[in-house]
Amino acid sequence: MQTRHDFLRGCYCLIEVIKALKKPSDDIYFVFTVQEEVGCRGARTGAYAIGPKYALAVDLTITGDTPGCRKMEIELGKGVAIKIKDNAFIAHPKIKDTLVGYAQTAKIPFQLEILEGGTTDASVIQLVKEGVQSGVVSIPGRYVHSINEMCDLSDIRGAIRVLTDVCEKGIDS
Repeated sequence: MQTRHDFLRGCYCLIEVIKALKKPSDDIYFVFTVQEEVGCRGARTGAYAIGPKYALAVDLTITGDTPGCRKMEIELGKGVAIKIKDNAFIAHPKIKDTLVGYAQTAKIPFQLEILEGGTTDASVIQLVKEGVQSGVVSIPGRYVHSINEMCDLSDIRGAIRVLTDVCEKGIDS
């Protein structure tokens, strides 16, 4: 079950990107979806209606730096996570490289994410119509899907900056 906190974190990032945008590089659509945890239903219908050339999902990811949790290389406060793959999604290399490039240029800490279980809205977006080149920007969090979720504001700020740069400078630059 997706908690209100998961949804609000992504919404907050997108709202801050909208507020920060000065001159978008292209037509930009912000879609606030529901039902990601039960089949990515909102993302599927939203992507089909828009038919984008590129898509970025904003999600959360688990961290592997909490005692007793499954080990993975994502840590709280070590930067925004740029997804390489998960259980049903493989990032388009151009999108992943663009996200990494913008993070490096702006000196924003980032982590490359490989999630062994679960997936994200991008897994269905990439399959819409003729296919959509897709990527994911994830916010690292501890105790996800609980009322005790925690994240690091610097990771959120990094995500907002990377997303803003992509929207202003584009994928093909």
